[in-house]
Amino acid sequence: MTSNAGLFSRFEAMMNRIFLPIAHKVDNQPHLSAIKAGMVAMTPFTILGSFFAILPALPNMLGENNAISQFILNNDEIVNLPVTLSIGMIGLYSCMAISYNLGNHYKLYIPGCITLSTFAFLFMVATFGEEGNLQIASLGAKGLFTSMVCALLTVELYHFCKEKNITINMPEGVPDFVSRSFELIPVTLIVGGTFIVLRFVLMATIGELPPTILTKILAPLVGSMDNPWAVLVLHFMMCLIFFFGIHTSVFSPITGPIRVAFIAENIAALQAGQALPHFYTAGTSSAFFGFTGCGISIGCIVACMLSKSIRYKKIGKVALFPALFGINEPILFGAPIILNPVMFIPHVFGGAIIGTLPMFFMHWGWLKKPVFDPPYVGVFLEGFLTNGDWRTILVCALQLVLAIAIYWPFFKIMEREELSQESEKTNKSIEDIVADEDLDILAGLELDF
Repeated sequence: MTSNAGLFSRFEAMMNRIFLPIAHKVDNQPHLSAIKAGMVAMTPFTILGSFFAILPALPNMLGENNAISQFILNNDEIVNLPVTLSIGMIGLYSCMAISYNLGNHYKLYIPGCITLSTFAFLFMVATFGEEGNLQIASLGAKGLFTSMVCALLTVELYHFCKEKNITINMPEGVPDFVSRSFELIPVTLIVGGTFIVLRFVLMATIGELPPTILTKILAPLVGSMDNPWAVLVLHFMMCLIFFFGIHTSVFSPITGPIRVAFIAENIAALQAGQALPHFYTAGTSSAFFGFTGCGISIGCIVACMLSKSIRYKKIGKVALFPALFGINEPILFGAPIILNPVMFIPHVFGGAIIGTLPMFFMHWGWLKKPVFDPPYVGVFLEGFLTNGDWRTILVCALQLVLAIAIYWPFFKIMEREELSQESEKTNKSIEDIVADEDLDILAGLELDF
């Protein structure tokens, strides 16, 4: 036991030596700090959207012949609207939050930063339907990376104009809000002109906007999905881009048709009494790779719930229920995991390997291959419904244990830093309450209780 504890201590010391300096550099880098703070600011939206995203699954779990299910089924529009206006527009909100934080770092006019970056983002992703209505698909997770670039570039252009005095300066007697508005006129022309030209160039040369361009760039990474090693590489790439804030939905136009074709061929083979050929379907991807969300983040949630840190304990409790339904944004942005160097290995490598492990078992014949893409009904049950194999539940339990094991040592690094900060805040609060001379008096008394 002592040797194991010593080994863990040496491993933890090595992780502190390697990752903490990187984490400190990331925290001190203004652009990465702005993105990180912007993502954390999205936590209320992700929590709101997460809970409402669970509601449509309740009729599948409870059956349709009850009052709760009937209410959800009869009011699906109002039930789905909070999801659409929260997670469904997370890219737009992230753009505002990131521009706010970077603008605050440069001490710029915050309303100007937010409005200009919002314009830039909308100009780079906006598409319109046949009736001229704005399509919101790219305002959500699909446009998240684009929103980051637009926010950072806009604020940098504003900062450049401010530094080079490319503004309109009003006399001292002019009210501040009027002076600020006139100050933004040249900046608006430069920012607006930059993104107008950029959109024109992209459409003229490539014919696509940034969210779609990302999908095409990543398309060659998706190879033959009948090879579990190819799926492992795909899952690694999905965890990697998600770690940097790019949603995995950019792969959907490529992987979606493949998964539909594979489940159709499996059903046809089952009806013909033949061996099932495929293991990679929408059901297995959701049930195993999406087990408690991309990166199998249940390991971090359990670690948070068992933490001595007050903040982490609260985050773990809030994140647990949504994670049971594959929604892990509260822990991703709350801990955070996204853009956190300490969490790179467990999220990217651990998430890919643990998420692909059941598919290796299917490929090796240890589990039955899928014949059904079930509606989302929560962890464990969803995996069982894909193939009706009771061993699937045991494999999901194995995923849970492995996730806790791989997240635990890395979380302890974060916890130590957090406990140190909480202790400093507590000590500072005591010092603020008790005067220095009183502390000196108490220290000089020889009190024996």
